[in-house]
Amino acid sequence: MSRCITKGLWIFALLFGLFALGANAQSKKELQDRKRKLQEEIEYSNKLLQQTEQTKKASLNQLLQLNKKISSREALIQAMEEEIEMINDSIQFQEEQLDSLEASLKLLKDEYAEMIRSAYKNRSAYDRLMFIFSADNFNQAFKRLKYFQQYAQYRRAQADNILETQNYIDAQLRMLEAIRRSKKGLLQAKLNERNTLAQEKNQKESVVSQLKGKEKQLKKELKEKQAAARKVEAAIERIIAEEIRKAREAAKKAGKNSDGFPMTPEARELSNSFTANKGKLPWPVGEGVITEKFGEHPHPTLRGVKVQNNGIDISTKKNNLGRAVFEGEVRKIIIIPGEGKAVLIRHGEYFTVYRYFKDVYVNADDKVTTKEELGVLIESDDGANSEMHFEIWKGREKLNPEQWIFK
Repeated sequence: MSRCITKGLWIFALLFGLFALGANAQSKKELQDRKRKLQEEIEYSNKLLQQTEQTKKASLNQLLQLNKKISSREALIQAMEEEIEMINDSIQFQEEQLDSLEASLKLLKDEYAEMIRSAYKNRSAYDRLMFIFSADNFNQAFKRLKYFQQYAQYRRAQADNILETQNYIDAQLRMLEAIRRSKKGLLQAKLNERNTLAQEKNQKESVVSQLKGKEKQLKKELKEKQAAARKVEAAIERIIAEEIRKAREAAKKAGKNSDGFPMTPEARELSNSFTANKGKLPWPVGEGVITEKFGEHPHPTLRGVKVQNNGIDISTKKNNLGRAVFEGEVRKIIIIPGEGKAVLIRHGEYFTVYRYFKDVYVNADDKVTTKEELGVLIESDDGANSEMHFEIWKGREKLNPEQWIFK
């Protein structure tokens, strides 16, 4: 009976363990993927900052990269804390499983000891033979003989069961020790990350302090940048409005519905394909980190000043190439005095905008493919890196590009 109990405990532990491990394995993989991506972002930010710091002067570009690195490291520490919590759950599960197995092992040993005592008391072979031969008939004698044989087999099985259970406990103990070592290593890694984070925050404060002495210059640069952004936005709105007007005229001539943004079957298919790739679009540069997000947010140094961003800004290596995120048709090359050129590409009812080129490789009406190179990006103000400004529009609606590109 005790063997059945032990097997039941093993089966329950195995099934529960597989369920818990299955759920934890997926969560752990997601955590590992997130940590890997954050570590890659931090490593790339370090490369950009090494170039920025060679200029020997504080810049807004440097501050934005520091902010990105700090936020990535804070997210990495958060992921580590989640992993530590997951390890704690694993340790608790292993300890509870070991308690059950230890209790089962004690029961097996107690029963085995009782069998040994009973066998010692009735150890005389003569007594066993007399018990068999004193049977009333042959069938009864055969049953008594089988009883002694089965009892001996049960004793051997009980001994084997004790050994198997002990081996299983030893294996679980080794696994528990490995989990505890993993936790210890992760705790040390987390402490190292916190120390590095404190250093980065001190570095940020130093840059902020230097930039405060350049407040007039920063306000002037912001004003110029906002004016350029408004001009680009107005140009994009005019181009999209013209595209819609032409589409409506064509639909009306063809006797079709001219409301909204009419499209040809080919344009509709392209638009649907673009929609289906939400969250899977390639980045508009081969490598980089997002240093300014979509929407309204506070200026990093100017107190009380809000910045409106119609897209995202990606810091990348100096003179990097910009590329199309999806197949489409170039509708316009927009020249922005002092800020290079912008490329506007149509993908059905969607439009993508790529800014800060010093040279472009495409012309209006060119067909482009996914990841096709569009041109060379201009250098940042400090001359250390380059930056890509990227927008996505659906008709006249501005969308958050971060929700569309691959994460």
